[in-house]
Amino acid sequence: MTTPPSLSFSKIDLDALQGAKGRIALLIEPSGKLNQAARRLNRLMRGALERFAESDAFAKMKPGDAKDLAFPGGLAADALQVVKLARRAGIAEARKAGVAVGRAARGKDVLVLAGGYRNVSDIALGAMLRAYSFTDHKVAGTGGDEDVADEAGTLSFMVSRPDEAREACRGAEALASGVFFTRDLVNEPANVLTTEEFAQRLAGLADLGAKVTVLEEPELEKLGMRTLLAVGQGSRSPSKVVVIEWRGGGDEAPIALVGKGVVFDTGGISLKPAGGMEEMVTDMGGAGTVAGVMKALALRKAKANVVGLFGLVENMPDGNATRPGDVVRSMKGDSVEIINTDAEGRLVLCDVMWHAQKAYGPRAMIDLATLTGAVIIGLGHENAGVFSNDDAFCEAFLKAARAEDEGAWRLPLGPGYDKQLKSTVADMKNVGGRPAGAITAAQFLQRFVTEDMPWIHLDIAGVANLKSEGPASPKGATGWGVLALNRLIADRYEG
Repeated sequence: MTTPPSLSFSKIDLDALQGAKGRIALLIEPSGKLNQAARRLNRLMRGALERFAESDAFAKMKPGDAKDLAFPGGLAADALQVVKLARRAGIAEARKAGVAVGRAARGKDVLVLAGGYRNVSDIALGAMLRAYSFTDHKVAGTGGDEDVADEAGTLSFMVSRPDEAREACRGAEALASGVFFTRDLVNEPANVLTTEEFAQRLAGLADLGAKVTVLEEPELEKLGMRTLLAVGQGSRSPSKVVVIEWRGGGDEAPIALVGKGVVFDTGGISLKPAGGMEEMVTDMGGAGTVAGVMKALALRKAKANVVGLFGLVENMPDGNATRPGDVVRSMKGDSVEIINTDAEGRLVLCDVMWHAQKAYGPRAMIDLATLTGAVIIGLGHENAGVFSNDDAFCEAFLKAARAEDEGAWRLPLGPGYDKQLKSTVADMKNVGGRPAGAITAAQFLQRFVTEDMPWIHLDIAGVANLKSEGPASPKGATGWGVLALNRLIADRYEG
């Protein structure tokens, strides 16, 4: 598993700058004024730093941008990275600056000269998140990828108040660990991250104080989770439901987070085209996000009650696989005509959502899934699709997502879409055709939400995994949603 760079904090030591190895990241005000540490570096570099701070190149840099001065004269460091940032910068700019530091680190040790800057925790979080690199299946020296580091390196901060900075960054370290957990799960190939392996990794959260329960197929059959089991019955990998309970908030009812965990999706009998099918290793992105949130909450000892539920299945074509046209009865009791076996995520979620409500009596529920290609057509890769039956609850989440710069956009629900789900042989179909595909998928799930239950459905198909670099992530899994859901829980359910 990938671990974030370790953090350390110390008081400013000007005498240590000349001999510092690795990289030095220097924060400079947009005015170009040099602070005490910068002036010492400038003397060692014989005025080169001051010339750069007065140059057009520095003037054109935007807040949070960075520029490397490679092999600076007078210093032992490989590079001096100049980061343009106001001392009282906001969260977004501070994290952007941190991302620049993390992107350039490439596993090397970095000394960050932060002095009296505030938002050191946001700088550190941005740096840790962007320093991520998934190398579990790479052999050093064989791939020709010089940008991939074997180890995470360290981030050492020289600051005015080390003890305060260290305490402020504890939450950032927990969040980074949660995001890394999500990214590792989503990036893992399906022959490694089977349903068995996924369940074992989730069970490891018991070491952090969470209660973990793994429900096997006989128990799922007894509970009546027939739609979930229908998805996995063509696979040799056993279907499972994992429940993680974090009880940090007293006696109040928990908030439930439900994740779709399809470890690989061939489409089943409704087989997907071969081109791009390898990307279906990420079809457990919803469960991956819930896993990262639960780990972050446990690490920071959140004062809230949260239950995470994971529907873990594999959707494969087989002589025993579910056929288009089959009718299956859900745990709720409604019958579902399965028109397309590639619309399997909603069949997994509906049973787990029903179980979450009946077994744990949550005060609110959020489900996450890489559910539809339609949401990507509508929103691209900038925003997750957000659906909800509760305006206040939805706005609280959207506010949290904006604060964390995780794109999210609300889409409508309404009874007019129900007619697309009508079946002549069952209570409903599992698909409603091409029009409004993301909406009809959410409309299907809403039928499994009990009356008066505040509920949000997050379709993260466009944001869980990217083919190019994200705002704070390299190509691949992003960990989208861990920060926003953590903030929602902190703002709405703690304290």
